[in-house]
Amino acid sequence: MRQIIMDTETTGLSVAEGDRVIELACVELQNRQLTGRHLHYYFKVDRDSHPDALRVHGITREFLSDKPRFDECVEQFLDFVRDAEIIIHNAAFDVGFLDNELKLLGKPALSTYVSAITDSLLLAREAFPGKRNSLDALCDRFEIDKSNRTLHGALLDSELLAQVYLHLTRGQNALLTEDTVQEQDSPEQDSQVRVDFSQLQLLVLNASERELAEHEAVLQGIDKDSDGKTVWRQAQAPVH
Repeated sequence: MRQIIMDTETTGLSVAEGDRVIELACVELQNRQLTGRHLHYYFKVDRDSHPDALRVHGITREFLSDKPRFDECVEQFLDFVRDAEIIIHNAAFDVGFLDNELKLLGKPALSTYVSAITDSLLLAREAFPGKRNSLDALCDRFEIDKSNRTLHGALLDSELLAQVYLHLTRGQNALLTEDTVQEQDSPEQDSQVRVDFSQLQLLVLNASERELAEHEAVLQGIDKDSDGKTVWRQAQAPVH
């Protein structure tokens, strides 16, 4: 399963008022593992960033003056994300800006190139209703080191979001691998062979104290990530 964690920085908040994408970063996950592959661009645009946006990302028009324009990098970007699931925090904002950049070049929307677009902000709101779910807040909640984040930057934010996403979706992997499903769906598996297990003696190996302690540490980590919402802790709680 190939996933791309993505983030942008823009000159302001409004596509309708002519704001543009000035930074774009993509980080690749393959089977929930960072591969080390990424894309990172700064884009030259013909406008200054809004003062409020500039305070957030610190990217000046002067800094961008020698950078490529979006149209010079668009094909490499689309090839990188093609057929992958895209994961973005507050996806409507970034996708709206990227769709606008593509539209200006006469290209269809981002969704036509990728398999799916997932909003990690919506995932966080489902997991932690009523709580702050900004990227900063989630990094604090999951104890992810963000000490290098003095200003917003698309590449660093994508790398942080990758860690946040893996915490948010912990335990949601399919129980069956793709290969297992294919084996079960294969016509060659239609024939059945009966095996007599009545005389089988099962060898039971009890867990050691160290193994039990390690298992409990994992359970405590999952319980902490879910803010105490794990079913087994609730089941173990005494009934008054």
